[in-house]
Amino acid sequence: MVLEDLDRDLVLAFLDELEEKRNNTVATRNARLAAIRSFFHHVAAADPASFGVAQRVLTIPTKRAHIEVTRHLTNAEVNAIIAAPDQRTPRGRRDRAFLLFLARTGARVSEAISVNADDLQLERPRSQVLLHGKGRRDRVVPVPQDLARALAALLRERGIANHEPRPIFVGAHNERLTRFGATHIVRRAAAKAVAIRPDLAEKPISPHIFRHSLAMKLLQSAWIF
Repeated sequence: MVLEDLDRDLVLAFLDELEEKRNNTVATRNARLAAIRSFFHHVAAADPASFGVAQRVLTIPTKRAHIEVTRHLTNAEVNAIIAAPDQRTPRGRRDRAFLLFLARTGARVSEAISVNADDLQLERPRSQVLLHGKGRRDRVVPVPQDLARALAALLRERGIANHEPRPIFVGAHNERLTRFGATHIVRRAAAKAVAIRPDLAEKPISPHIFRHSLAMKLLQSAWIF
């Protein structure tokens, strides 16, 4: 095979085969195309006589990947999940407070389970929480009154003062809640809430969906105004 055989049609056929026969993703297809382009950039610079062949290959565009629609919950679905835990038990009260925290702050699950009592400021008029984000990027997030009341009640129940560096959300053995435990809380509440909101059975429920749902709520509020 000579360079002239590596024309645009052959390269396109190779890229199509990656997806259709080898079941590679669009990202993999684009990565292979980037490597081919790099080669033909070298060809165009090193061999002016092959510039035309190289130019035709270099005009092959990258393929746009299908962007999955971001899932979110309606306000009614969020409220149904928050209301699902049994408030007569300590576990139920913890679960409700944790669900409220996710829904009202939009925190990532890693941020929510990392919160300590001394990260909270629950006194009016500026109730807020310090979230410890990725890459040591901390941020302060307002805490609405329903969440502030739930957190204050949880701290009283566990005998924790606001200034103590102790975790707010703990598991059965009084250790900091894990990511697995947080996911279990959300899914357990969602499974119970299905009786009230059947549409929840069709949605992928995870702690992160509360972040998407809050973002959508804020976006819709911006549209209104």
